Amino acid sequence: MTSLSSGDGGAAPRYEIDTGKPHPARMYDYFLGGKDNYEVDQQAAERFMKAAPEVRDGVLANRRFMHRAVRHVVAEGGVRQILDVGTGLPTEPNVHQIAQGVAPDTRIAYVDNDPIVSTHSMALLDGAGGTSVVLADLRDPRAILEHPEVLRVIDFDRPVALLLVAVVHFLAGADDPAGVVATLRDALPTGSYLVLSHATGDVHADRREDAAAVYDQATASLNLRSHDQVLEFFGDFTLLDPGLVKVTDWRPDEPPRHDAPPIGIYGGVARKDG
Repeated sequence: MTSLSSGDGGAAPRYEIDTGKPHPARMYDYFLGGKDNYEVDQQAAERFMKAAPEVRDGVLANRRFMHRAVRHVVAEGGVRQILDVGTGLPTEPNVHQIAQGVAPDTRIAYVDNDPIVSTHSMALLDGAGGTSVVLADLRDPRAILEHPEVLRVIDFDRPVALLLVAVVHFLAGADDPAGVVATLRDALPTGSYLVLSHATGDVHADRREDAAAVYDQATASLNLRSHDQVLEFFGDFTLLDPGLVKVTDWRPDEPPRHDAPPIGIYGGVARKDG
């Protein structure tokens, strides 16, 4: 069964579609070549690409990292529950397709704060068992953890893979990103995993400040962080080899392209040990 509920568990969603400002999920969709975006998203995305021409390579590399990480936590880690927060507009194959391709009994709860994302996720998940789509905001992690549709799918007494893929960088300092991630991370039992990727300015001389500024007019700012700052999000979880690295370097399944541009996204997978 698949269902869509509002962030407060009521019948009516709390969120409205804002087409007056660019939305990160819709811009990401545009970067991926999707069609689920508006002119305001397209214009912002084009400005971003002018300042950071590697962005399309970056979002594709980030998705490939997510695919490899999901396969690992399901196949090697034995996890059968995934909480994907900030899922973005669905692009096939999506998390449930990757995970259930390895273990059909894997259960997935998708969470995002954009009603368009929720609607399209519902369409993709039509008929997919063991899944739910929840309209909620990362900035309110307790509401996510207590949401009835999350709890219907996720049993927090058993290991869970928490996916925070290319979403924490949309939390500004005032949003207390460390506290938000810690709240979600601390709710996970022993044997759980955290899969996280995050944009950085470390790999470019201009630190991609002009590119990040494009998001100042969007519904969420883009906050580039250093390797040390991203590393802190993993808390006392144990990072799997090769640690926190550029997403292209996390257990690649194909040789790197000799002409590939540098990708300013860190990615890592960590386990909660007893």
